Amino acid sequence: MIELRGISKTFERKGQSIEALRNVSLQVEKGDIYGVIGYSGAGKSTLIRLVNYLEKPSVGQVFVEGEPLDKYSPAELRNVKKKIGMIFQHFNLLESKTVFDNIAIPLVLLKRSKQEIAKRVTELLAFTGLSDKAKSYPKELSGGQKQRVGIARALASNPSILLCDEATSALDPQTTKSILELLKRINEEYNITIMIITHEMAVIQQICNKVAVMEKGEIIEKGDVLEVFGNPSHPTTKNFVQTVIHNSVPQSVLQTLKAESGRRLFKLKFVGSTASEPIINNLIRNYEINVNMLFANMTEIQNTTLGTMILQLSGDHGVIDQAAAYLLAQGVQIQEVEA
Repeated sequence: MIELRGISKTFERKGQSIEALRNVSLQVEKGDIYGVIGYSGAGKSTLIRLVNYLEKPSVGQVFVEGEPLDKYSPAELRNVKKKIGMIFQHFNLLESKTVFDNIAIPLVLLKRSKQEIAKRVTELLAFTGLSDKAKSYPKELSGGQKQRVGIARALASNPSILLCDEATSALDPQTTKSILELLKRINEEYNITIMIITHEMAVIQQICNKVAVMEKGEIIEKGDVLEVFGNPSHPTTKNFVQTVIHNSVPQSVLQTLKAESGRRLFKLKFVGSTASEPIINNLIRNYEINVNMLFANMTEIQNTTLGTMILQLSGDHGVIDQAAAYLLAQGVQIQEVEA
């Protein structure tokens, strides 16, 4: 659906070369909600602007529907871009036009009839929950309502791809949740592929099925959201994951544990059905060890439960090894950690 192949992007400013992207490759499949996350300056906004050729790569190619965008003439490229909608952090609405007229802009540019425009805009007003705001102006709307107008406008020309550049970062948490729910509906009901740029891991957690993590113009980790959340490998990814999944023991507790001998610390991860099984209860009943639960957390990602637990086990060293082997046999990911 979308493929970035060997992309590098360099900007020339005041006689200096600034490398915004370096050898980036990425594939977004039809129907994905693909999140790209990174801190400010990571290159993620430059990356998303390549998909609709608002920026052109210095090196590499961008493919949409299997075709490289650099093969098209300007007129052909305009037709391709009609199938790529985009919503922005700061809404980009025309303050002098009503909600109805803002949504209608793409259809007016496509020279659709007044009847067709009225029908499509009315449908989108209903879909985005703005039917009573058709004659309102942007200054009369809340931030969430403005973003809904931006989403409706992006959908007006029936795109197959929707690009979201920090679409929720200017909104409060409750409004963010409602906008993300709307984007998920768009993906499911219209079968539109969505690519989201964000610096908030909670956005990725709530609606994305794939994620790429960026740092200094490069993709440092990518994959299914459940896999990346469950087993982050890069330090930056781990930092992002810890903003929504708290899985570390407080330092004050660790200091206390260091003073205790004969006790071992284990980090456990449960995925899916293992999170609902009485595994810890069986562990306590079947092995002559003491179990001290220091931390436990459950999170739902892509309708799958991801659990993290930190246990302190004390007793005979060999029996603890047997208990650890039992947990592993039950499908629990287990790692011994230093106190």
